[in-house]
Amino acid sequence: MSSIHVCETNTTTIPNACASVGSAGTDVNGMAVKSACQTLVKRLQPIISKNPKGTWNDWVKEAFKQSISLSATGYFRGYDGNMNWEKGEGHPFTYFVYGAACSEVAIDCLTGDHKNLRTDIVMDIGCSINPAVDIGQIEGAFVQGIGLYTLEELNYSPKGVLHTRGPDHYKIPAVCDIPEQFSVSLLSPSQNPHAIYASKGVGEAGLFLGCSVFFALRDAVSTARKERGLPGAFTLNSPLTPERIRMACADDFTQMIAKDHPDSFSPWAISI
Repeated sequence: MSSIHVCETNTTTIPNACASVGSAGTDVNGMAVKSACQTLVKRLQPIISKNPKGTWNDWVKEAFKQSISLSATGYFRGYDGNMNWEKGEGHPFTYFVYGAACSEVAIDCLTGDHKNLRTDIVMDIGCSINPAVDIGQIEGAFVQGIGLYTLEELNYSPKGVLHTRGPDHYKIPAVCDIPEQFSVSLLSPSQNPHAIYASKGVGEAGLFLGCSVFFALRDAVSTARKERGLPGAFTLNSPLTPERIRMACADDFTQMIAKDHPDSFSPWAISI
């Protein structure tokens, strides 16, 4: 490992590199590196066969003496999909990342505020190359999901002007929004034959698991409504902001709010 050095990429050495997006960075680049390594091993194989007990340095020195090139380029173009989008048949992706999350919350029915008490996540990400990095990605994506489903509300004027343009109106997750007890486990054993070292990309996969907080909040609101004898069916949209939680926990105070006919006024904002 001490003989391996990784340099930053640039268009001088790799003119047509792909971007590190879509959780595909390791999948694409890892397989390209594997291809280059296999080329070098093939060139060194005659030398290794003659000196099987030699060291890496011995083989490299002999290759230099025999003028064998030890520079190689690897390239990976990805796998061909077989998805028919018109019929909805086939396989659009090489593999899928699976996960499960369970969240526990507490709500304040008088203010609409809530607290994320605990979240447990289990993810299937193949054989993790770096568990610390992968768990960090899952945690970060989950917290982003908390923002998506409970905080980050977009309000536009009827003319299309965005009202929520700053931190005073557009809320993003903070330290206080992270679950007090937060556990992430990697499913084992799990194999993926389509990527380097049987791994899986996991950049964005944990984001949707943030919906577990949304549904936990909805369950808490439903329980509060049942205690007051209110109907079980009710509308609760995402993002589940304190205002929406408070209004869903209907009581004598919410009944005092005047309800105007939609055609009798012009709304100050349209939520999407």
